[in-house]
Amino acid sequence: MFNFETFKQKSPQQRFLFILGLVMFLFYLILGGMLIFGTQLLNQIQPLYRMLLGGLLIIYALIRFTRLINQKPEED
Repeated sequence: MFNFETFKQKSPQQRFLFILGLVMFLFYLILGGMLIFGTQLLNQIQPLYRMLLGGLLIIYALIRFTRLINQKPEED
């Protein structure tokens, strides 16, 4: 699981990539939520397909998050 000690020990580049991964996770999660719950976003798409795309984006965000949290520390 996530350990704050390993986060403190990461190099600045690894820390930046970790934060960028969190930002992308939030982007996909929010975009998926906007597609599902937003009525004005992409009104041309049928509601069923909009919900499926939103659900797919949320699932993808969760997969990215689990891969980000379960990263093994690299041995240099």
